[in-house]
Amino acid sequence: METVQCIKERRSVRKFTDEKVPQEVVKEIVELASYAPSWKNTQTIRYMLVEDRAIIDKIAAEGVMDFAFNQKTLSRCGQLMLILQKNGICGYEKDGSFSTSKEENWEMFDAGIATQTFCLAAHDKGVGTVILGIFDDKKVADIVGIPEGQTVAALVPMGYPAFAPDMPARKSVDDILSFK
Repeated sequence: METVQCIKERRSVRKFTDEKVPQEVVKEIVELASYAPSWKNTQTIRYMLVEDRAIIDKIAAEGVMDFAFNQKTLSRCGQLMLILQKNGICGYEKDGSFSTSKEENWEMFDAGIATQTFCLAAHDKGVGTVILGIFDDKKVADIVGIPEGQTVAALVPMGYPAFAPDMPARKSVDDILSFK
């Protein structure tokens, strides 16, 4: 798939077929996502695939802050990718001081780049994804047993799309671009 086509056609998918994405395909997607740029090439992003229905249901019940839309999406997916970030590396100097005024928030910037790269790679492989941001990272970490020193940056339900969602309206370039 060409890059422009992938960018223009990728949609947030919230309804999936019952067919699971084979682990070999998941590995190919993660391998492609590993090419996402990161702060000083620190490569602090990690991926954890959750396929256990009981764990996904527990995250839906206890980990998404009672947000019904996310609960419904999780109930429809057979696989959930957790995007994890190693803490205290990205955006920091070797002495532990912050490198920019963004302070510890730079970690989420790298996590966002990696998450979008993951979703584009998944789309290229015919796999649908949606990025969930409303969740309690500490609760999700406790439910799945995230290693010490890591944080859950994003939840990405994934699977083969049950249908192709329509493209939502986009703002014009004139509305979003300015020149000085």
